[in-house]
Amino acid sequence: MIAAKLIADRAILVRAMAESVPSPCVSVCRMDADRILCEGCWRTIDEIRLWSSCSDAEKKAVWSLIEQRVAATTP
Repeated sequence: MIAAKLIADRAILVRAMAESVPSPCVSVCRMDADRILCEGCWRTIDEIRLWSSCSDAEKKAVWSLIEQRVAATTP
């Protein structure tokens, strides 16, 4: 789960940012078998679709959800 570790590490860095929150996209745009989360960035379709119109606070909230998802699925 190297990819999960990398995205989790990025999530920690994003918490410290005040603005210009980066996208979690890592150009691995493929949905999981249940079609719930992207296997690359761990976002839902709606989170991906709405990203560009989100405020920095909303983007940080998505990053927090990503961090929780990764933590829940990795040992």
